[in-house]
Amino acid sequence: MFNGAFTDFLLLALGAILIVAAVIDVRTFTISNRLNLTVALLAPVYWWAAHLPLWPDVGMQVAIALGVFVLFALAFYAGMMGGGDVKLAAALALWFSPQSTIKFLVLTSLAGGVLTLGILAWHKTKRHEGRPEIPYGVAIAFGGLAILAQRFLNQFA
Repeated sequence: MFNGAFTDFLLLALGAILIVAAVIDVRTFTISNRLNLTVALLAPVYWWAAHLPLWPDVGMQVAIALGVFVLFALAFYAGMMGGGDVKLAAALALWFSPQSTIKFLVLTSLAGGVLTLGILAWHKTKRHEGRPEIPYGVAIAFGGLAILAQRFLNQFA
């Protein structure tokens, strides 16, 4: 099995991937399937490195990730976010414990609200026509990075 340094490396790699996702989403308003698949496929490597038991820990994380997918898919269906956002949020949920996933969803929602208000204000001051696009991947990345930062900044996490 792996040591703690490898799990830290995986978490730092995930953080870098989230930053890349946010930058790409700001530039193109898309998050690629390849990036989302990378996040999802690295999760089992992390589970193994962190010595997570298949039951109940891994099973619970997969079930919660499916729940996050359904929740965000409803938002996609309502036209509130893109498909890449849905897949990124679900893939990230594979990495987090149930408690951390709830924190992630709350932080992502708050960041998404602030981001939306900021873009709406900018859109209005520039007098643009139509409905503005919101790069919600930025909010998802913020929520994910906030959870990851706890591992490195909070000695009790």
